[in-house]
Amino acid sequence: MTASIITTDAQALAVADELAQHLRQDSALRDRERRLPHAELDHFVQSGLWGISVPKAFGGADVSNATLAKVVARIAQADASIGQIPQNHFYALEVLRVNGTPQQQQRLYAEVLAGQRFGNALAEIGTKNAHERTTRLSRDGDHYRIDGRKFYCTGALYAQRIPTLVIDEQGVSHLAFVPADTPGIKVIDDWSGFGQRTTGSGSVIFDNVFVRAEDVVPFQSAFERPTTVGPLAQILHAAIDTGIARAAFEDALHFVRSRSRPWIDSGLDKASDDPLTLKSFGHLAIRLHAAEALLERAGEILDAAQADSNAETLAAASIAVAEARAISTEISLAAGTSLFELAGSQATLAEHNLDRHWRNARVHTLHDPVRWKYHAIGNYYLNDEKPPRRGTI
Repeated sequence: MTASIITTDAQALAVADELAQHLRQDSALRDRERRLPHAELDHFVQSGLWGISVPKAFGGADVSNATLAKVVARIAQADASIGQIPQNHFYALEVLRVNGTPQQQQRLYAEVLAGQRFGNALAEIGTKNAHERTTRLSRDGDHYRIDGRKFYCTGALYAQRIPTLVIDEQGVSHLAFVPADTPGIKVIDDWSGFGQRTTGSGSVIFDNVFVRAEDVVPFQSAFERPTTVGPLAQILHAAIDTGIARAAFEDALHFVRSRSRPWIDSGLDKASDDPLTLKSFGHLAIRLHAAEALLERAGEILDAAQADSNAETLAAASIAVAEARAISTEISLAAGTSLFELAGSQATLAEHNLDRHWRNARVHTLHDPVRWKYHAIGNYYLNDEKPPRRGTI
């Protein structure tokens, strides 16, 4: 596969808009029938959008984080599952940017610009908490072997490389960029979530999998010093939820304008003239616009932290992103629920599949609890307490 090379932020946004029009066409059908989007992902990669965060020194556009978030939001609006699939691809590229050697960066960035896509094998289930890992990296001469089992491996089903979070013999974590066709890897399509149904977020098993030393990048040190790896991951989640919210809002507008009937007590001929419906849409619109504005603001503050990473700029970026995550969680769930309240019973018919917006939001917003976002935000402003350095703030 080959990919186009995008060179500017404006071009990235224009390409995203064009691609979104294409992806939107059958998104409800793909969700309803759980049709895995292999062809659509090929189109997505060929557009060049998977390479837009590659630094200019390595041939990429190095778009701003505000632009990256807008691109993800626009794709997620068209198809929430497809919007989520590259999240860990961009996350891995950020780990590579802050911790990779120049040789690793040159080689892996070149693969991405040529059309390769990265998945992930980061999380595990059955551990004491969401951050504990048991997948092991052991020495094999000058190289390594990996053994373990992962879950929530979004994108691994479609990837050419699977960045895998592993623990070495000293208990230090690394990210191994493992080729997906390496013997001993088994990618299992066992994701059964009621939302985000085609993300491929199932299991990956590693059975004595060989990995070359040059494909292993330090991971733990990215959180032992001020880097933007954590907030970069989180702004992408906020972008996905913002896209879901926008999709639910637009579908609600369309349905009420074209199909809904006014409540009899309104005395009106059109549902779109109902004053209580107008109030509800106004409330949704304000929160949606606030989420979109906070997402862009978070991207700008994150850009500043990438340009000058220190404890203060990282804390400011983490909090700005947490604010965007909090409001995007709320509006995505609210828009998905209010759609039915405003559109009426017809909107629940299976042929419309409008419940996918709420299902997608409910599943994706569980990635990490929004209640802890509010705690971190309040603690930062009231007590000058910096948030923890990890990918879940």
